[in-house]
Amino acid sequence: MADIGRKSDTFSSRFGFIMASVGSAVGLGNFWRFPYTAGENGGGAFIVIYILCVSFIALPLLMAEYAMGRKSGMSAIEGVQSLARAESKSQNWGIVSWIGSLTAFFILTFYMVISAWLIAYV
Repeated sequence: MADIGRKSDTFSSRFGFIMASVGSAVGLGNFWRFPYTAGENGGGAFIVIYILCVSFIALPLLMAEYAMGRKSGMSAIEGVQSLARAESKSQNWGIVSWIGSLTAFFILTFYMVISAWLIAYV
């Protein structure tokens, strides 16, 4: 039986955490798609709306995720489940954490294909 109160590994430095976060958030897809998407959807107007969406949707969600991880000190799945228990909410919130983890897995498989193409061309 797993120790429920155990802490997971942490980053060795603040810089390492920031670099991992930036690499995960930005991704290669943004560099490849962004110029095309901006050109096809109105250029400057698209960029303004894009920045507003990032500012008001993505950043608050990112900060909430970091706060939950920092408070629980556990994995994403365990953290959401422990938060649901602490707040006396439905344990079905654990499904949300599984969906997030599976999404990260599928994104990882996408980047594995991109990396394989890169290695094939190099």
